[in-house]
Amino acid sequence: MNTPYCCPNCKTNRSRFNIIKQDVQSVKMDPRTGDLLEEYASEQLSPFHLAYNGPEKRVQCASCGLIEDEKTFIKFGEKNNV
Repeated sequence: MNTPYCCPNCKTNRSRFNIIKQDVQSVKMDPRTGDLLEEYASEQLSPFHLAYNGPEKRVQCASCGLIEDEKTFIKFGEKNNV
């Protein structure tokens, strides 16, 4: 479904945005060195590793640079639909 966006920060941009698709990678890192110790498949997470439950997409305003959840831009676009 096509939905109008509007930036909640600059309040004027309705047409220039960057869509950011998030690619989740579950990993275990060495706390001292930052080396990657283990990579988990989403079905095989350890008991102490929570699965990512954030948004699939984020949006950046190409005018002011604000990055937020897509829902924020949609709600502001619906509220300020001209």
